[in-house]
Amino acid sequence: MSPLIRLVASFIALMMAMGIGRFALTPQMPHLLSEGQIDLTGAGLIAAANYLGYFVGAVDSIFARSHHHVRGRLYGGLWLCVLLTLASYWAHGFWPHLLLRFGTGVASAWALVMITGLSQPLALAAGRPRLGALVFAGPGLGILLTGLLALGSNLLGQSSATLWLVYGLVALVMLLAILPFLPQPTLTVAHAAHAGNNASITHLCWIYFLFGLGYIIPATFLSQMASAQFKGAWQADLFWPCFGLAAAIGVVVVSLRRNNPPTTRRWLMTTLWLQAAGVFACLLGNSWGLALGVLLCGTPFLACMMLVMQRLREIAPHGYQRGTGLLTASFAIGQLSGPLLASVSSHLSGGLQPALVVAGVGLLLAGGVLVSPRPVASVREPVLAAPTPGKTAHPGSTR
Repeated sequence: MSPLIRLVASFIALMMAMGIGRFALTPQMPHLLSEGQIDLTGAGLIAAANYLGYFVGAVDSIFARSHHHVRGRLYGGLWLCVLLTLASYWAHGFWPHLLLRFGTGVASAWALVMITGLSQPLALAAGRPRLGALVFAGPGLGILLTGLLALGSNLLGQSSATLWLVYGLVALVMLLAILPFLPQPTLTVAHAAHAGNNASITHLCWIYFLFGLGYIIPATFLSQMASAQFKGAWQADLFWPCFGLAAAIGVVVVSLRRNNPPTTRRWLMTTLWLQAAGVFACLLGNSWGLALGVLLCGTPFLACMMLVMQRLREIAPHGYQRGTGLLTASFAIGQLSGPLLASVSSHLSGGLQPALVVAGVGLLLAGGVLVSPRPVASVREPVLAAPTPGKTAHPGSTR
């Protein structure tokens, strides 16, 4: 089967698993609050449960070392995203939503780690690295889709339960369409590479942790902040789909850059600092501040994820799938810290301003880690990846 078809299937898989399974909570947040199902503190805890599940799924993915483990988590994660979103139609109140969001967190982490670990080596083996990079635009278009569906639902006066059902049915159609075309795992051996000391996996984990902490507060509460600013008017529902569209465009723009380690490092540093500016813009507390937040947080969001994964390939082409799992776990810890911080901020100050300040500072620090590179070498090791055209994996190489 053509690698292009498998990359398109990977794109749609992330569009569904992340855009719907992972981020559908954000446009639903104002409705759950207005329906009296939860309060703002509860909303932060539900979001935290989602990110705790994401952490659990990411850590579990690190130990997926065989063909069957990878395949099971890939398909299990995608199906769970669909089924748990459909189940949200019957959920009402704090605890049912918390448990379902925890489950979708686990499922979306499985899907992200496995799709990333399979699609990126597949794109490189096919000589189409830019197409591999564009797979990361999938969540952005998924966010755009969930935002537009939420806008339509609000204009029609539908409840949050109806919107969950719509999300679940759309996710089901997308999954059924791509099931035969998803990339399949096998074992290949990657070659050694050299990179800067600040590009070690430890440094990348710190960067990804701070990135997760920094972006997640506006990404989780953007719809709620817009709803409060516009007093629940339909214009508030435009902010989330615009965030997703900006994120997808950012991936396209960054994928056109020159592909080498110094360039990746500089672009990653820039995207982190742009997001910091976007978080601070949200502190303005008006529609212009939120619009700047959408532009400056949204545009670099998925591009930053793509650049981190590119950086991982540059410094550790060995163990790429396990490295992806480790980074995703670090990212999840940051994301988990964000809503907890938001809940404390809301409880103590009645608003999100202190949490936004911490988030912005975290993104500044993440960019600062990348300022000064020093050379160091990496090591050779086998990695689970997509099959290389014309080559067969060594039968005795599974560990």
